[in-house]
Amino acid sequence: MLQKKLTVLGLMSGTSADGITAAAVSISGKSLKVLRFETFPFTKPVREKILNASTLRLSEISRLNAELGILFAQAAHKISQGRKIDLIGSHGQTLWHGPGDNPPNTFQVGEPAFIAEEMKCPVVADFRPQDIASGGQGAPLIAAFDQFLHGQGPLRAVLNIGGIANVSFVGENKLWSSFDTGPGNCLMDLAVRILSSGKKSIDLNGRLASQGKPDLSKVKKWLNLPYFKKFPPKSLDRNEFGGNFLRNHFGKLRAQELPDILATLADLTVLSIAQSIQKFAPKKVSEVIVSGGGALNPFLMKKLSRALSPVPILNSESLGMPVMAKEAACFAWLAYRAFLRLPNNCPKATGARGPRILGKIIHPPL
Repeated sequence: MLQKKLTVLGLMSGTSADGITAAAVSISGKSLKVLRFETFPFTKPVREKILNASTLRLSEISRLNAELGILFAQAAHKISQGRKIDLIGSHGQTLWHGPGDNPPNTFQVGEPAFIAEEMKCPVVADFRPQDIASGGQGAPLIAAFDQFLHGQGPLRAVLNIGGIANVSFVGENKLWSSFDTGPGNCLMDLAVRILSSGKKSIDLNGRLASQGKPDLSKVKKWLNLPYFKKFPPKSLDRNEFGGNFLRNHFGKLRAQELPDILATLADLTVLSIAQSIQKFAPKKVSEVIVSGGGALNPFLMKKLSRALSPVPILNSESLGMPVMAKEAACFAWLAYRAFLRLPNNCPKATGARGPRILGKIIHPPL
């Protein structure tokens, strides 16, 4: 049954809450191919509810869970284009990730029952809690997928720069470790959103950051924060690097200072990644493979290339994985493994007590 080819949809919304990325993937045993992918942006009201979830009442969170479930179902319908879909894996939208809480916990919304009703096929969702229940961090879940994609090659740093950045050290037939390195795009995006009153959500191509002057004394201080010194396994949510971080370190944000703020935050992203690779890699990596929205920011990539020189940096597209499809494709693969009752976690990355089958299966209408 492992060799049976299935067409699986992966659905994902990350810490930046830009929208739902959907990927249609063909999977057969050790073979995986992205057939199609697209990101469906959230409306401004939906995005604001997600980003301000901590202020919502219980009734509003319940309603948001249903609202997002319907939006995920619509995204699945659009990406399928009438193609027969065998299975869907939905990460949902994280509202809270607290692996260090007592008890440890995590909370994703986007009710998968709506997806199963719309698409008439099984849906695997809610992947993180089983890993946390087994003593893990519940993240990064992409580590097992990185091992699947790159485990047979040389030792590489496989880097995804989304709202939060994460890296996997993988190759030579194993995964060595995987963890969140720190902020990816989240702080830069938040600064742009605040100072544009929500009219803009990103610094396209790093244009504004490239015009600013970074405050290197701030960055040096930040790189000594406890999280960056902590050894893996470790994981983050945007709460640690969010609005409070900006207020505490910049005070009242001023529009005329935005280029300098963005340049400083870009340096934090780049140097925390470089520090993580240099400090925690088991030995020298042959190359760094980059995916996620940060891979499309030429200013950020140029700074990262300089920080990691002479180690070469490759765009994941050059190895057949579109940079914006990888995380959605990962959840398609995790669902595929769960559906076949095969382990799909990575204890080495999360700290879980052992192999687990992550995800809850929602059955389609009879």
